[in-house]
Amino acid sequence: MLSKLKEMVFGPDYKEIADKTKSDAGIIDLNHIKHMAEKHYRDGDFYCSESIIRTFIDEFQLDLPDDAVAMASVFPVGMGHSGCSCGAVIGAQMMIGYFFGRRKAGGKKVEKAMELSAEIHDLFMERHGSLCCRVLTKDHTIGSKEHIEQCISFTGEMAYEAASIICRELDLEHNC
Repeated sequence: MLSKLKEMVFGPDYKEIADKTKSDAGIIDLNHIKHMAEKHYRDGDFYCSESIIRTFIDEFQLDLPDDAVAMASVFPVGMGHSGCSCGAVIGAQMMIGYFFGRRKAGGKKVEKAMELSAEIHDLFMERHGSLCCRVLTKDHTIGSKEHIEQCISFTGEMAYEAASIICRELDLEHNC
């Protein structure tokens, strides 16, 4: 699957080669992706955004260094404990950017990346009413069991939704 995903991500137009991937990629298990992202967080391995990046590297067999996980380390608890944007949403958007973002100055792929990033944003807003960590956690003590369980849930949800969008856009076979 790795070689086909690389071809799709780095190729000139992912839609042109998506058909070649259908038979090669195997079935992407969205529930497994959700479970693994939640597990990374629950086990204390990583926080929200880091868990999503680690899960995508592993489950999509991405040729990304651990530096990508390190880059996501600044987003948990609302961007480094500042209480701003939810790190789970940002982690999901980072993976959307990896698959659909531009790699060259002036590249037009940025429009698709922004469209799909907005889709993740809007979906989370519809379900939870805010992206602000302070608002989402106002009823919890930071670090409490309830707070952690809520964040684990957001992490799994966003990993699932990002993977679903990636599969839909690349026409990859997946189960729900």
